[in-house]
Amino acid sequence: MAAKTLILAALPEEADAVFPDEGERSRIGPFDCRAVGDILIATCGLGKVNAALAVGKLVTPETRLVAMTGTCGRIGAIDGDCFWISTAIQHDYGARGTGGFTHYRAGDWPMGDGRDHAFTAMPDPGSGLLHARMLSGDVFLECPDTASGLAGRLNAHLIDMEVAAVAQAAEALGLPWCAIKAVTDEADGGSAGDFSANLRRAARKAGMAMEAVVSLTLPTNNPTALA
Repeated sequence: MAAKTLILAALPEEADAVFPDEGERSRIGPFDCRAVGDILIATCGLGKVNAALAVGKLVTPETRLVAMTGTCGRIGAIDGDCFWISTAIQHDYGARGTGGFTHYRAGDWPMGDGRDHAFTAMPDPGSGLLHARMLSGDVFLECPDTASGLAGRLNAHLIDMEVAAVAQAAEALGLPWCAIKAVTDEADGGSAGDFSANLRRAARKAGMAMEAVVSLTLPTNNPTALA
């Protein structure tokens, strides 16, 4: 059965945390995948290029939703540890001049007046999660000053390396997107250790929330309903 929903995760631990121990594994191009009913779960790898490449390679004419699950760092003042990503920005896309860095919407000309630079997710179908803005860029952030500055300038709460690229690619293909991320660290000097310690717990929390959202969005995607 062709997949209606594509779920991406940067790391194997994150991909394995969605419908764990279910489905049939395969390799599609450079990506490790697992088919669970009409859901395709894929490990895309770290960073914006890998994420966008996975969308381009794995989306088919049957795809109705592009989703991302996994973990992230917290950079803004927001309670909770698992979130529906309502908007996403590529924080390292823009123009650097003598006066500093100006952010633009990824893909737009990085000059002149820029329009709103956030990509907007599909409406929340009833996840019950708090909504947050994600910043994505090709950097693992371990600097609280940088984190605070980005949060203030872009009115953001979380940071990762993929979601905004998935959003850009899905939008370019005319598909809705969503993302659910759980926090592993605070984007500070302890981030590397905190990430490693919290990866599996946070990945499963995001995975369970994604299972519920996929079932709400496309009921036939629910593996228990396919029997």
